[in-house]
Amino acid sequence: MRGTTVVWGEYGLRMRDHDRRISAHQLKIAEDTIRKRLRGMKFRMYMRIAANIGVYTSGNDVRMGKGKGSFDRWTARVAVSKIIFEIKGDLHEQVVRDAFRLAGNKLPGLYEFVKKGDAPVMGITKLANGITEEDLKRPRKLLPLEQQAARIPAAANQPSAPL
Repeated sequence: MRGTTVVWGEYGLRMRDHDRRISAHQLKIAEDTIRKRLRGMKFRMYMRIAANIGVYTSGNDVRMGKGKGSFDRWTARVAVSKIIFEIKGDLHEQVVRDAFRLAGNKLPGLYEFVKKGDAPVMGITKLANGITEEDLKRPRKLLPLEQQAARIPAAANQPSAPL
């Protein structure tokens, strides 16, 4: 649940997809896209992830057992529902939405716009409307009989006609 809510800014861009590996070049392009869209406005942008994992590759014709290979690029492993960018400043919400939409199109995966005060997320489940982290960690519990009867479709309760 850490890193799933906006902390420093007012608006954020959160990953909706499963775990991804985002390169430093992709992060830089997304950051430049946001800055270009918000050019001339007063804002402060926070990057919540850093590309701190090195990726090493060897050529296609190199046989196995010849070592690790040469350095290729820096990447970041981004878990599901992590905030990637945050923005604080005197900005209209629709302008920030548009900037984050453009940046999300440059990054791999699916992203969503979040505001400060939105519910935290555990996996892809939002912890709102009385759902707590303990409820999600607890094994499934049986529902009361009234709720079980409501879950059965109406067609299943009626007897079928003889053939």
